Amino acid sequence: MTTRIPHWVDGRRHEGTSGRTSPVYNPATGETSGEVDLASVEEVGTAVASALAAAREWRHSSLSQRSAVLFAMRELLHSRTDELAAIITAEHGKVLSDAAGEIARGLENVEFATGVPNLLKGGYSEQASTGVDVYSIRQPLGVVAGITPFNFPAMVPLWMCANAIACGNAFVLKPSEKDPSAALFLAELWKEAGLPDGVFTVVQGDKLAVDALLDHPDVSAVSFVGSTPIAKYIYERGTANGKRVQALGGAKNHALVLPDADVDMAADAVVSAAYGAAGERCMALSVAVAVGDVAQPLVDAIAARLPKLTVGDGADPDTDMGPLITAEHRDKVAGYVDAGEAAGASVVVDGRTGEHPQEGFFLGTTLLDHVQPEMTVYTDEIFGPVLSVVRVDTYEEGLELINSNQYANGTAIFTRDGGVARQFQYDVQVGMVGINVPIPVPVAYYSFGGWKDSLFGDTHMYGPEGISFYTRGKVVTSRWPDPATSSVDLGFPRTR
Repeated sequence: MTTRIPHWVDGRRHEGTSGRTSPVYNPATGETSGEVDLASVEEVGTAVASALAAAREWRHSSLSQRSAVLFAMRELLHSRTDELAAIITAEHGKVLSDAAGEIARGLENVEFATGVPNLLKGGYSEQASTGVDVYSIRQPLGVVAGITPFNFPAMVPLWMCANAIACGNAFVLKPSEKDPSAALFLAELWKEAGLPDGVFTVVQGDKLAVDALLDHPDVSAVSFVGSTPIAKYIYERGTANGKRVQALGGAKNHALVLPDADVDMAADAVVSAAYGAAGERCMALSVAVAVGDVAQPLVDAIAARLPKLTVGDGADPDTDMGPLITAEHRDKVAGYVDAGEAAGASVVVDGRTGEHPQEGFFLGTTLLDHVQPEMTVYTDEIFGPVLSVVRVDTYEEGLELINSNQYANGTAIFTRDGGVARQFQYDVQVGMVGINVPIPVPVAYYSFGGWKDSLFGDTHMYGPEGISFYTRGKVVTSRWPDPATSSVDLGFPRTR
């Protein structure tokens, strides 16, 4: 028997009326576990209207009241991590420990947002002119929307909604229809934390719901995480409708491994970053750039580690890597391996033929060596458990390879040389850099985002830039003169 997965509007579950649904699968078994409602344009309108009414009230809430709700949400997320992780694993497939880690990173953003009384402090200049004071304030936008991907059904929404709500906005979430239940669990936690009805809304849906949010005149801003083609579409359509948009796109993250690197440490890091969550991470390392003589030892070290990884049901605590999200995506990833082999790459470890369950959407770990930059396994974002090794002769050649890529989300360098590492962080044209850190996702009090085709918009996500994104500035110039000295002056106002 399948579960009906509805919307969340005005503080309660709200069954869809469009008559359209989409199947939700357990990727470990391939079986249908639920049917998610897909919103009509009218249903999106109803949800936004509820959010708009709530936003008008929520913006009047005190900063201490908002902070109290966020502290309560933080405690609920912490105490109910196991429940939420099980929901994520059942619909996404990632192992339970990875799901719990995702929640922990989302929780960090809630913790950051609890500091909203400090984060929203403005500036004040006394006596800017004689008897005149000037000060700045930041105010909420109103209704803001988040369109989030399947690979992080809890963390990415928390990247967005924590800051948005802390700043006094109402937040409408359109989660992926592939794993929508985590969004409803978050909605229930927000309600339990004391958030007023309508301030957090979940609209389940597909492209029709996305377009309705992008076109709705009462949605002031849209945050998005997903593939580059869709990010560009979201950005262009949203901004054409006068909205503020931050749209994070795809990635092709490189690890530059220098000859002086600790090969065992680098191999551990690369394997963890390449194959965690079956490679379905926008920050996954998908290319190891091996400089000079380190190439063969690095390939051997990575290859030696892969047979030790257990591929299976993410709910099994002995599993290291779970399935991919759908059968179609699994076949697409396998097709990239086929294409890489046909183009001349060496298949060192073949995930197409490895030992893994036959039911479900499984693909084993794949390691390709001697990959060339013109191959599709290099040029395209694969989003699966496939690691490509590109061999170069020099640091400069490796740097140029990274800088010439269309994507610029994250990168890492493995070396013992501090001077080279510092030069790399200065020269590399990528938004997030790790030095002996394979997945350089910033902590919550910094901001997340790439460059080039990995980001459309001018602000990164969460952290200080997130606060700026979900607010707009206002400057007040104030004077309390003696009425006896007031006079008409048609000249331009002066401060001297």
